[in-house]
Order: sequence, then structure tokens, then C-alpha cells
Amino acid sequence: MPLYDCMLLAKPHVKKEALLDLVARVSKHVFRRNGVITDMKSFGTVHLGYGIKKLDGRFYQGQLMQMTMMATPNMNKELHYLNKEDRLLRWLLVKHRDTKYGMEFLSEQDTRNEINKFHRGSIYDMVEDDDDDDDDDDDEYDVDREGNNMAEDNDDDDEYDVDQEGKQIDG
Repeated sequence: MPLYDCMLLAKPHVKKEALLDLVARVSKHVFRRNGVITDMKSFGTVHLGYGIKKLDGRFYQGQLMQMTMMATPNMNKELHYLNKEDRLLRWLLVKHRDTKYGMEFLSEQDTRNEINKFHRGSIYDMVEDDDDDDDDDDDEYDVDREGNNMAEDNDDDDEYDVDQEGKQIDG
């Protein structure tokens, strides 16, 4: 049986007892179909990015619950009775596809390579190399005291030394 996540977004004013009753109904439905609830999380009240319009108003908050379950593939069709549930703003069923957890998702060779990366030392021991700016066009930004670009004033490509006043030093 595949693994599914069922996300339930209830209206913000629904009491916890009513929300637990709804979750229990969904759980019983899964159990009757030989499914198993593997995990359940409550995220509490969440602020929505946009309002969800229902008959009794527009809602910008909701109570979010997540149920992880192993169920039959036709569970999506069987949960459509949730569309008529007044306490819910939205519900969503997401199938985990070929999901492997932990070290299962790595082959033996990959496992050795990944683990060896962490035994060499701390990430703080790495030395940063700041020699990324090896541009040869540094002379285009050389400026004399008057603010003139020295690379533009230079008609010939001869190199020479200049003193503090900008006069050429014979060398």
C-alpha cells in the first residue's frame, strides 16, 4: 500500500473536539479499508496567503492538520465526502512516490562516499580562496590626483613610474 499525506485545513473557529472528531472519522474510514495511520501532526492556526471564500465568509486563517497513512490507491476517491464537510476550508491528499528514507536511498558505494565526506574535519576548517578577482583590467580604474583616468591618458603602452605629483620618474 502506498504512503499518503492527508492535509486538512479547518476553519479557525472550529473547536478542538470537533476537529478531533473529523480526524477520527477519516481515520476510521482508512482503518475500514485496511489502511494504517502512521503519523499525525497539528500545525495549529496558520495564516493563509489569500482568503478562502465559503458560504459563511472569507477566511484568512485556518487550523492545519496532517495525517500520514498507508492506504489503498482508491483512497482519494473515497475521501471526496470531505468536500461536503462544513468545518473544512480545504483538504488535500498527496501520494509519496518511491520515497526512501535515511540511508536506504543511497547505494552502498554512495553511502561510503557520503559518510567519508564528513569524517575529514569540520566545515570550519575549510580555507576560503579569495583570488577570484584575477582581472587584468585593473589599470582602467587607476586615477591620478586630479581624478583623470590614467589608462585613457596613456597613448603609448610603455610602463613608467610616477611620483606623488604625477611626474614621470626616469628609470
